[in-house]
Amino acid sequence: MRRCLFTVGLVFAVALVPDPVCSQVPDPAMTERIKEEGLDRSQALDLFHTLTDVYGARLTGSPAYTAAAEWARGRFEDWGLSDPRLEPFEFGRGWTLEKLSVEMVSPRYLPLIATADAWTPSVDGVVHGPVLYVGDRAASEIGAMADQLRGAIVLTHQSQTEFRDSDRPQPGLGDGPVRTGNPPRIPTNSATPAQEIRALLEEAGAAVAMRPTYYRDGTVGGTGSRNTTDEAVPSIVLAAEQYNMLVRLAQRGITAELRVELRTAYDDDLQTYNVLADLPGTDPQVADEVVLIGAHLDSWHTASGATDNGDGSLAVMEAARILSALDARPRRTIRFALWSGEEQGLLGARAYIEGHLSDKAAQDKLQVYLNDDPGSGRSLGFYMEENPRAKAIFDAWLEPLRDLDVTMNVEAGIGSTDHVPFVRMGLPAFNIIKDFEAYDERTRHTNADYPERMTEEELIQQAIFLAHFAWQAAQMDGRIPRVPGS
Repeated sequence: MRRCLFTVGLVFAVALVPDPVCSQVPDPAMTERIKEEGLDRSQALDLFHTLTDVYGARLTGSPAYTAAAEWARGRFEDWGLSDPRLEPFEFGRGWTLEKLSVEMVSPRYLPLIATADAWTPSVDGVVHGPVLYVGDRAASEIGAMADQLRGAIVLTHQSQTEFRDSDRPQPGLGDGPVRTGNPPRIPTNSATPAQEIRALLEEAGAAVAMRPTYYRDGTVGGTGSRNTTDEAVPSIVLAAEQYNMLVRLAQRGITAELRVELRTAYDDDLQTYNVLADLPGTDPQVADEVVLIGAHLDSWHTASGATDNGDGSLAVMEAARILSALDARPRRTIRFALWSGEEQGLLGARAYIEGHLSDKAAQDKLQVYLNDDPGSGRSLGFYMEENPRAKAIFDAWLEPLRDLDVTMNVEAGIGSTDHVPFVRMGLPAFNIIKDFEAYDERTRHTNADYPERMTEEELIQQAIFLAHFAWQAAQMDGRIPRVPGS
């Protein structure tokens, strides 16, 4: 450790005293071993393809999520991590999409690009009939159409004319802070508020409700609410271009007929699970302190959850494999976490805090939390949450990775992901900076979130990056600084 000069009281005595705020000198030998293991014996691509191709979409609470969590726990066990485990927390019922087919059969045949809202109920059998467009009608008009709505296929919104055409600013294009957070909301419009339409359709007994996505070129976004009831009208989202075609036909008085089959299933297990595993600390003085690295394992149901957040989950797993393969014996415990329920409100991270960090004594044992989400591609550095003293340390740790295109830490923070509950408690928690190219406007929460968006080199780099920073945090003298006043 570099030692810092400071002045003591009025004596003006100069002392050489270790200061955890001073830039720490990384362990170069261990960094090179991490790089060698990660570059020469990587399992990143195989793990990534297993997660995204074999297990695929991992909706919170679904059997698919639980299967992926069991697989990840098994891999941690195979690599010799300590106490690989599933930690449950209450969530509510799971949901699975078993069958979805939407076809236009008149005035011509055309298969339509669609997804179902998560937790929507099934359509009763196969529905075959004309579409009924109500997107430009007032609530009173829709209410007067009850006889027509019963058993109908209903287009609830107007044509989609605004689209998510761009990503948030790219961190990799500059050296300074960038605007963070989610991209601007794109509206989908209807003359009657969507909530009122849903209530009117439910009362009338409509067969299925359809609305457009706000993505272009056949990309369809899909989310949903776990609070959806069995009595809700089944809900489907269509590709904007095809939805707009159906609206144009209706406005011209040309009858479009659809054939719709939607089958879903609910799961009675009301719990979901975080995946945890440890690399135990070996220094009696600090072994009970924890360096926590994590990413959310859950995804939405529309594709395979590759960039949101399969790559982050993979990076945590491969970082664990790298350190275990090196027989690493950290001073502090390094804990690897794969969260559930991020997409429903950071639920897994919140459950961990409630179960492990409920009092100040436990909070004081957390050295740092490092989170891998959102964005895709290489890891550039960390958002440092307005913590300049921690940034000084992380800047020194970044230097040995510049040959892997790790370029910057920034003082800015970022929201809407699993480190946020830790930050709000005053704990040192930082999220990785990644690029957003084709992320917001193409893959995030859509049917286009597949492994082709990531390269093997990017996956390898992410894992090495995490393993290196976790090791440095576990080995350093002193603590990662908290924000003053926290």
